[in-house]
Amino acid sequence: MYHAYQAHSDWMWPVRTLARTAVPMLLDPTLGLGGHPPQRRLAAACEVMRLAEITHTRPDWGIAEVTVGGAPVPVAEEVVQRTPFATLLRFAKPGAAAQPKVLVAAPMSGHFATLLRDTVRTLLPEHDVHVTDWHNARDVPLADGRFGLAEYTQHLADFLAALGPGAHLMAICQPCVAALAATALMAEDNHPATPASLTLMAGPIDCRIGSTAVNQLATSKPIGWFERHLISRVPWRFRGAGRRVYPGFLQLTAFMSMNRERHLNAFRDYYVHLVEQDDEKARVTRDFYEEYMAVADLPAEFYLETVQQVFQEYRLPRGELVLAGRRVDPAAIRRTALVTIEGERDDICSTGQTLAAQDLCTSLRPYLRTHYVQPGVGHYGVFSGRRWQNQIYPLIRNVIALCQ
Repeated sequence: MYHAYQAHSDWMWPVRTLARTAVPMLLDPTLGLGGHPPQRRLAAACEVMRLAEITHTRPDWGIAEVTVGGAPVPVAEEVVQRTPFATLLRFAKPGAAAQPKVLVAAPMSGHFATLLRDTVRTLLPEHDVHVTDWHNARDVPLADGRFGLAEYTQHLADFLAALGPGAHLMAICQPCVAALAATALMAEDNHPATPASLTLMAGPIDCRIGSTAVNQLATSKPIGWFERHLISRVPWRFRGAGRRVYPGFLQLTAFMSMNRERHLNAFRDYYVHLVEQDDEKARVTRDFYEEYMAVADLPAEFYLETVQQVFQEYRLPRGELVLAGRRVDPAAIRRTALVTIEGERDDICSTGQTLAAQDLCTSLRPYLRTHYVQPGVGHYGVFSGRRWQNQIYPLIRNVIALCQ
């Protein structure tokens, strides 16, 4: 399957290259072409073809500065720690005063961590932000070993240790299970770097609650079916040659098929905006899809274990999740403030699935618990967009401030 996809991608390369090259020429007024409607329509068609291309390279974060205290402050990306599978990336603000440290656990779900650009940009003015910048599994050599749910969880614990005591952990979507597990295991060990607060946003803590297309797909087949039909080996031309992966292009296809009409309409509108020279509307669509079409492969172990243990067997809420030989007990969490956030219209992680973490953390006092459902937003609106910035973020900021 992967080889067939790559062969098609290679075959299309000359066509896409021609389309990319043609756009500036067709719009160049010095060639006498740019002002004519036929050329604009052809250029728009070429641009749509370019935007629809699947890429496999992490986009730039593109955060050069933020405003702190009313003044612009430069932002520099700084590597704090690196493993074969991830980089602990810090958005340093040289010269800025000390701020609460926040580790953002990005999902490993077929896209790069840069999908959380708006999340990071919103946090940055008032926090020392770090991100789990996961690597594309097809670029990780076989010699670097396996990467499953236990390894993901251990990465979070190691990265928190690198940040030191008093840091805060924010998990978005899929890693909520690993974040809760890492916090519980660290609390059980009385680890000094156990997070001061844990924010879980739109994550599948208990998939028995509610039902979404994602849940239905995960339970529609036995785990062997997923392994036989969705797992491929990386082609030999890449650094991770031979590694078993769940290809990012398959995950992207699954996500887009859930909202097929919406994506088709978005590309159709993009074409119209380009022809009509509505640059602002075209830019919004272009920015989203340049990020959305950049995909990363998942290690097969991580994908299969997540499907089986989280979506099929519900091991965490049943008290049966065992990682690296240790049973995860959320009741061990006693001093970490817990925040759970859900979106009213989330069609990927239904309301109640994240709230379930509150019931699992039985040792937490009421004053350490916060739950919030954001009206009128879907999955991505929980961590990006106007309502995230103006309504959800202030709540999280206040909890972090109270834990300092």
